Amino acid sequence: MNQDLTKELTDLLEKEQKRLENELSEISTKNPNVVGDFKAGFPKIGDKEDENAEEVATYSTNLTLEHTLESSLRDVEKALDRIAKGTYGICKYCNQEISEKRLRARPASSSCVECKKSFKQEV
Repeated sequence: MNQDLTKELTDLLEKEQKRLENELSEISTKNPNVVGDFKAGFPKIGDKEDENAEEVATYSTNLTLEHTLESSLRDVEKALDRIAKGTYGICKYCNQEISEKRLRARPASSSCVECKKSFKQEV
């Protein structure tokens, strides 16, 4: 993979990392006991029954969103780590180069399209 493409994708990944961290900070706080873990806060809307129901619904939504954002953030951080180690763009299953088209579509990809397809078929 050429250096220009690596730089371009690094920039995209770093922007995505910041975006994900910002979104996570809006609905949760960092867990001081576990690196890379966040805790969704329970909203305080009010004391009435309908407000309590809204608090539970909001918390449930935020918890699901938190898990999704955390997973995406881990993928981005792993991709940035692979860039630093010089292994970015290499499929973790077959050790072949991941196509530029796939990396542009999903810069955090750790597998080529063929391996991803075969992996999904097995599940």
